[in-house]
Amino acid sequence: MSGLYEILAKIQAKPGMYIGRPSVSDLFMFLVGYGCSRSELEIENTEEEEDFYGEFQPWLQKKLGITTVSSWSKMIMLYCHDEKAGFEKFFNFLNEFKQRNQDKNGKEANNISEVVATAIKH
Repeated sequence: MSGLYEILAKIQAKPGMYIGRPSVSDLFMFLVGYGCSRSELEIENTEEEEDFYGEFQPWLQKKLGITTVSSWSKMIMLYCHDEKAGFEKFFNFLNEFKQRNQDKNGKEANNISEVVATAIKH
């Protein structure tokens, strides 16, 4: 089974195939369903999933200076003129979020763009 970031890379590369269109709201709902299905199948979250599901929203709230109970997709849409722009902004934020995990040796977390390039090849 693909990990969360691999699935996100595939969605970024071919959104129509996975969620119908490039939409941050549709992406959010897909990820809710992904998490729910893993839970129903009693598949434990990976470390990257725990990190994303537990830390992305608080990180984004801090980055944007927003305190809200709204989803990260709604927060992103506050700054975008349409769903496609929100979809693209999500992946920009995701790259920043992942890069916050750089270790002290300067080793960089996988860049979603590199994963996308790999996903497109397959």
